[in-house]
Amino acid sequence: MPRSTLLKRSLKRGALVTVANWPLVAMQFVADAVFKTLVAVPIVGGILLVMLLVGVDPAELLRQDPREVVPTLAAVLLAQPVALAAFLIALGVVLVGASVFMFAVKSGSVAVLVEADAAAGPIEQPPLRLATIRRAERFSLDRYTSGVRRLFPRFLVLGVWLFAAYALVGVGYVALVFGPMWTGSDLWPFVAAAASTAVVVVITIINWLYLLMQMAIGADDIGVARAATRVWALLRRSTLGVVTVFAAALVLVVLTTAASILATAALGLIAFVPIVGLAAVPLQAGAWLLRGIVFQFLGLTALVAYLHLYREGQRDGRIPRARRAPEAAS
Repeated sequence: MPRSTLLKRSLKRGALVTVANWPLVAMQFVADAVFKTLVAVPIVGGILLVMLLVGVDPAELLRQDPREVVPTLAAVLLAQPVALAAFLIALGVVLVGASVFMFAVKSGSVAVLVEADAAAGPIEQPPLRLATIRRAERFSLDRYTSGVRRLFPRFLVLGVWLFAAYALVGVGYVALVFGPMWTGSDLWPFVAAAASTAVVVVITIINWLYLLMQMAIGADDIGVARAATRVWALLRRSTLGVVTVFAAALVLVVLTTAASILATAALGLIAFVPIVGLAAVPLQAGAWLLRGIVFQFLGLTALVAYLHLYREGQRDGRIPRARRAPEAAS
């Protein structure tokens, strides 16, 4: 099969399987919103508390040059080790707890999508009918909770490796930006900007590999080490296809984000108009809701597309097959 045809079918299959199991999109959106809220509360509250403890006026800090805000805030926090330690402990507890919750949610979603992909048949081939989509419907609370019980321990181990990668990137960033080499240098703003851009790129790649690892673990019901070898085989076998799916999803995310920012800015223009401005609140909430749902839909679509490329690689013998495939619930 030509690579372009395989890529189109993979993306189409991913979208249709995700639509057939649409409750997963809603669950992922709610879980993501809960995660961000839990993490945001100690960050905002902790920073404000520390600033009040040391007598720093938030308004005065915000009036400073943006390039000076981060060093100033870091210096303030480092000057109060007890408050800083309490803040970091609170943030760490919430971050770990929220992350474990997300690992559990994602393990159930991956398990359901693996079963749905196995039961869908050639759903991406025309003609497209409602009965064809319904064949891929596999979401149920029993399947979801069964998937959580089966995959969560391995997703938790994978999450530990994810945190280790994040920590390594963070330590490298802090050592470069706040190290003695560039502190006080005229080149510091450029170094900080370049390092921040590099961190965003590296974190994006790490998250991409993390998604591929989740897919391999769920697809073949294997451990983290074996999943790493399968992902490497997938990248070698279908580099162009996997990278193209990633690029397509990334472009759609960027376009959705840009559209959301433009919509929010446009609604902000009428927010100050008496009475009429009240309509901006539900519209902004709707734009936030739509953006979040689209993000989750794109993520699950990409996961199923990667899974299709993965199965194609197993069929042609370039990727090892699992000794025991996950049992599909009837």
